[in-house]
Amino acid sequence: MDTALELALLPAFPTALAADVRAVVQTLPESRLQPAGSFTAWIQGEHITIPYRLYNPVPADDLSGLPAVQAKVLHCLYTRHHDGHIRQRHLSQISDATDPWIVPFVVQLIGEYVLDIMITIKRGLTDIDQPGTPHHQAYGRFIAANPDFLFLTSQRVASYWNCYYRNRFPTPPTPAASSSTH
Repeated sequence: MDTALELALLPAFPTALAADVRAVVQTLPESRLQPAGSFTAWIQGEHITIPYRLYNPVPADDLSGLPAVQAKVLHCLYTRHHDGHIRQRHLSQISDATDPWIVPFVVQLIGEYVLDIMITIKRGLTDIDQPGTPHHQAYGRFIAANPDFLFLTSQRVASYWNCYYRNRFPTPPTPAASSSTH
C-alpha cells in the first residue's frame, strides 16, 4: 500500500469514511506521481482537503463488487484525474448523488468549466433548483457552509466562459450566487 497516497487521500473525505477510503486506496494502481495541489471545503462541520489532480491509472480490475460507499469514493477520486475524459466518466456515476461529501467534488468540476462535464452535471442535478428536493438541500447546505468556495467557482466559470466560450455562447453563465436569496 502507498502510505503517501493514503495520507493524501484520507483528508479528502469525512473521518467517518476513513476505512472505506483506505480500502479504495488499496485498489488504486500505482502512479509515479503523487496527487497535486488541493482545495478545501467544509462538510457537515468537518474541514476536508481534496487533491486537485490525481495521476493514478484507472484500475484494470472490475471493481463493480465494491460496496456502494467505496464505489462512490472511487468515483469521487477519479473526478480529480488529470484526464478530462476519465473525470467525466467517473462524474457520470455520482452526478446525481446527494451524499454531502460528494458535493465538493462535483462543484469543483463546475469551476473547471469543461463543457461536456458541465452537461453531465446538468443532467445529474435536474431538480437542484426545486426547494425541498435532495439535490437542493445537499447543494444548498454546501454553498451555505462554503461561500468563498462558491465565489471562487463562479469567478472561474465566468473567466473560462470569457476565454473559451464567449463566441459560441454570447450570454455569460449566471453565477449561482446571484440566484440565491439571503
